[in-house]
This record gives sequence, structure tokens and C-alpha cells, in this order.
Amino acid sequence: MSPFLGEFIGTAILVLLGDGVVANVILKNTKGSNSGWIVITLGWAMAVFVGVFVTAAASGAHLNPAVTLSLAAAGKFSWNTVPLYLTAQMLGACLGSFLVWLQYKSHFDITDNQDAKLGVFCTGPAIRSPFSNFISEAIGTFILVFAILHISSPQGGLGSLDALPVALVVLVIGLSLGGTTGYAINPARDLGPRLMHALLPIPNKRDSDWAYAWIPVASPVIGGLLAVLAHGALR
Repeated sequence: MSPFLGEFIGTAILVLLGDGVVANVILKNTKGSNSGWIVITLGWAMAVFVGVFVTAAASGAHLNPAVTLSLAAAGKFSWNTVPLYLTAQMLGACLGSFLVWLQYKSHFDITDNQDAKLGVFCTGPAIRSPFSNFISEAIGTFILVFAILHISSPQGGLGSLDALPVALVVLVIGLSLGGTTGYAINPARDLGPRLMHALLPIPNKRDSDWAYAWIPVASPVIGGLLAVLAHGALR
């Protein structure tokens, strides 16, 4: 795979399996209905594991604009390649969420809860407070990027053997910090599926909550850049 294809496929797998576990838990009449937060966090961690493992050799498996921008800011990745990676990640996230809708279409059709339908695609806060929500996403992404900076190669990529430790980092972020906002910690993972929620013909859906959408985009970038500063200072 080329780096573009690697980021595209990896992010598509990430969102397909990550949003897929959310759909399985919160949509009506699935086999996994109401199985809870632990299932969601474990599913997202394994989604990261598969996405990184499959694409590490091709692209270094960033799969996240906040990671790409942070690695570039840390001098581990070329700024010239950043637009290519961000484009691939956004398109992959859109494809992954489209496939989740295709997989669970019958359950979307019979689910009455409009917030649940939106929640399959993108994050939303448990308590809406822009300042607190922004801080939550920044802290979660800080931990993610800070760990990745210690794991990644000098060239700014992850290897296949790094898939498990990165997945475990995402798991503990979800378990420990994810209860406030749903832990997007990835602009593409939230923005791409949110756009697909707006575009797809989902019956009886609500608006896509664009008023909140800037937080899971901007905050992970800030959190990642703060992790770069902290990592550099400690070194």
C-alpha cells in the first residue's frame, strides 16, 4: 500500500470497528444492545489495534490528524506530507462510518432515539460545558500523543508491534477519561462520521450537532501539540 492508501484504509477500519461497537451497544434490537461502556471502550481499543497493525508498514499508522500534526511539530514527520495524510484520514473516516450505517441499517430504521443514532457516528458530552468539554478532549489527546511520542520511531511512524501498546493506551483513556465527552481524541474520527450522519438517509434523525463539532476537532490538536511541548521539555 502507498502511505495515502494506508491511512485511508487504516482510518476506515478504525471507524468501522469503533463506531460499529457503539452501534451494536446502543441501537435497538441488536445482539449487543445495552452491553455497556466497557464493551464500547474495549471495542474501540481493538479497532485501534487492527487499524494500526494492518497499515503500520505502509504509512506508520497515524490514523488521526492530531497525531500527524503532533509528529510533524515534533520534527518526526514531514510537513509536506501532512495534507496527504489528513485527506486520507478524513476520507477513510467517512467510508468507515458509511459501512457502519450499511451494516446496521435495519437497526437504524427501527431505533426511535435520535441521540443514539447520532451517538453511533460522533461524540457528545455527558454534561454540555464548552470549556470543560474542551479540557477533557485536550487531556485525553495529550495522553495519547505523549505515549505515541515515546513509542514511535525517529521517522514518526508506528510499527506492527506497536499496535498493542497503542490500543492499550486508547483503552485506558476510554475507561479513565472518556466518560465526560466520549473521548473523540481524533478530529477525523468525529468530523467524518458527523458529516456522514448529516448526509445519509437515516429515518427520523436529529441535527448533527454542529454547534459542538468544533470541540472534538480543535481540542485534540491543542492537546497533541501540548504533548509535543512536554515531551520536548522532558528530553
